[in-house]
Amino acid sequence: MEENMEEGQTQKGCFECCIKCLGGIPYASLIATILLYAGVALFCGCGHEALSGTVTILQSYFDVVRGPLDTLDVFTMIDIFKYVIYGVAAAFFVYGILLMVEGFFTTGAIRDLYGDFKITTCGRCVSAWFIMLTYIFMLAWLGVTAFTSLPVFMYFNIWNMCQNTTAIEGVKMCLDLRQFGVVTINEERKLCTETEKFLKMCDSNELDLTFHLFVCALAGAGAAVIAMVHYLMVLSANWAYVKDACRMQKYEDIKSKEEQELHDIHSTRSKERLNAYT
Repeated sequence: MEENMEEGQTQKGCFECCIKCLGGIPYASLIATILLYAGVALFCGCGHEALSGTVTILQSYFDVVRGPLDTLDVFTMIDIFKYVIYGVAAAFFVYGILLMVEGFFTTGAIRDLYGDFKITTCGRCVSAWFIMLTYIFMLAWLGVTAFTSLPVFMYFNIWNMCQNTTAIEGVKMCLDLRQFGVVTINEERKLCTETEKFLKMCDSNELDLTFHLFVCALAGAGAAVIAMVHYLMVLSANWAYVKDACRMQKYEDIKSKEEQELHDIHSTRSKERLNAYT
């Protein structure tokens, strides 16, 4: 009988511990972190492969040749974008972890206001710093989203030309890379619909796959923007809660101090009256 009671108490203690742990999880920050990781992974992975596909298309169908190492051509720019993608993936992986840690500490500060945990001015400054940094990152991701829409627009035009060529016979259209700034004005890299290379490009998997990869990268950048907005909402709410909690804590400390002073004054007067009576 005693063993059953001890086992029941142990199960109850484990259940209460699990409920307490689940209650301390910042679910809003967790959702924003998952959305951020998904968006960054989609943008970086699809963007990297789309850039590689662009190199293949330029070399295979437009006969664009890589220049010397000291020249800044389209291939050098693509390599730079790939390195930027590596840095973005690593930076936002760390930043997501930092925001999750901040969410855990803020949740603990709010829930354990009257416990041993004390809200410090440094904690509020860290929260304010994260709000400012997240706002800057949101603006940066807006710029990335706008920049990613450019290759999507370009590949959509190429895909539309392929569709019109196959649907309507006798239509002659040409695609000049100088219009998109891929090559200099002195270089002529024109591909017309009547040529064999254009038809081969339209039938190839590289064009269709690269176009859809850029679309997925654009969707990932948009998801990262939504995650940044979500983080701003969470961080602003947490900062407001912590600020109000800090004021409440100061009010309780002042109230407790005044009550203690009143108690001391009352005790002193009682002793004085007792001594005077004696």
